[in-house]
Amino acid sequence: MKTVIQRVSRASVEVEEQQISEIGKGLLILLGVEQQDNESDADYLATKIAGLRIFEDLEGKMNLSLHDAGGAALVVSQFTLLGDCSKGRRPGFSRAAPPAQAIPLYQYFITQLQNQGIQVSTGQFQADMQVSLINDGPVTLLVDSRKDS
Repeated sequence: MKTVIQRVSRASVEVEEQQISEIGKGLLILLGVEQQDNESDADYLATKIAGLRIFEDLEGKMNLSLHDAGGAALVVSQFTLLGDCSKGRRPGFSRAAPPAQAIPLYQYFITQLQNQGIQVSTGQFQADMQVSLINDGPVTLLVDSRKDS
């Protein structure tokens, strides 16, 4: 699983011009599920992301986790994170898990974040989403369950 994590002061998702989710302070998590991923990848990422100390404490140091900072998470499925741009000019998506595999792992990841005590909002799987955010910092991180474990 691959994620792009952005610390935000707010973020929202619209589908067909209707806002379906929003958070204030927290993390926008773009999540890509690969064919070889399983629940252990989701467990790893949920624990890692929930524990990342990337929010500022009273001294201005990145010392607080999402939970410590009282933030929420907005999780958006993003198969394009798995795009292979190494050949030609059109990305290939052969590494992306098919929906029948990806949807349960996406939902499992969300549940695992919630089990870490995180309030979670979501995008809509396979929808054409409009994602808006105010990146706070900016702070943007890449976390990959295969490279970090």
